[in-house]
Amino acid sequence: MRIVFMGSPALACPSLEGLSAVHDVVAVVTQPDRPQGRRLRPAASAVKTCAVERGYAVLTPEHVNDPESVGQIAAVEPDLIVVVAFGQILKPALLAMPPHGCINLHTSLLPAYRGAAPIQWAIARGETETGVTTMFMSAGLDEGDIIAQTTVAIGAEETAGNLHDRLAVVGAGLLARTVAAVQDGSAAARAQDHTAATYAPRLNKADGKMDWNLPAVELHNRLRGFTPWPGSFCTSPPGRRLAVLEARPEMNDSASLPEPGTVLAVDGDGPLVQTGTDALRLVTVQPEGKRALPGAEYLRGYPTQAGDRMG
Repeated sequence: MRIVFMGSPALACPSLEGLSAVHDVVAVVTQPDRPQGRRLRPAASAVKTCAVERGYAVLTPEHVNDPESVGQIAAVEPDLIVVVAFGQILKPALLAMPPHGCINLHTSLLPAYRGAAPIQWAIARGETETGVTTMFMSAGLDEGDIIAQTTVAIGAEETAGNLHDRLAVVGAGLLARTVAAVQDGSAAARAQDHTAATYAPRLNKADGKMDWNLPAVELHNRLRGFTPWPGSFCTSPPGRRLAVLEARPEMNDSASLPEPGTVLAVDGDGPLVQTGTDALRLVTVQPEGKRALPGAEYLRGYPTQAGDRMG
């Protein structure tokens, strides 16, 4: 089958590699090179790097739905368009182009966690399982008919980075089976229950700011969900930015509870901080501009007292 593959981040690379072993990938469409790093030098997407290494024709349109881009894709006569974390929404001209339609791999169990950051928000909201879904694409965001799904358990300490890598592999396998079913005509799709939809909005740096009014378990989940990006951070006395890389919820059954953000103890594995419910032990932290430190080592190098406030 002649396939146009659309994707951008590393998540999509196993899917591209899997499809290229069986099908004719006639073009790869990915995001343009973007400034990255401290020097903001233009860098290729992970998918572009993967595609160039394999000698595929690569298109990098700023707007994939522009007439020029649509014409370039039409010129390679795709039987199917496959989308994995591309980063742009396809409009009707592209959706209607290939005779076998357009299919998408999404890293959640739709209709749960539609949107840009399903892996991160599933962990941040305390889910114990998630998965991958293949669907026929429609004009609505992640609203197309479901072809197949695979459920994946989320580990109690698993981060978004860890889960991302696992779902990339699981998703590639599901996508390969889905494309085979589309090719032989056995793919059976079912409509989503739109009333059950939940959403996973795009993350920004501000999402990593720790809100000590939240329960300790929720803060711990958000830390896992926002690792490696945008990360979790707070301010430590006297107003220094402190990245929190690892933390552990602990019970606090004291009859008199201080304000959330108050340091309760400065012993053991690191500062123990009061939250909206129970407390959070800061096990690994990183002061701004410094290396990551175990919480106990941080206490020795950055004097902190019980009663101090974390912002």
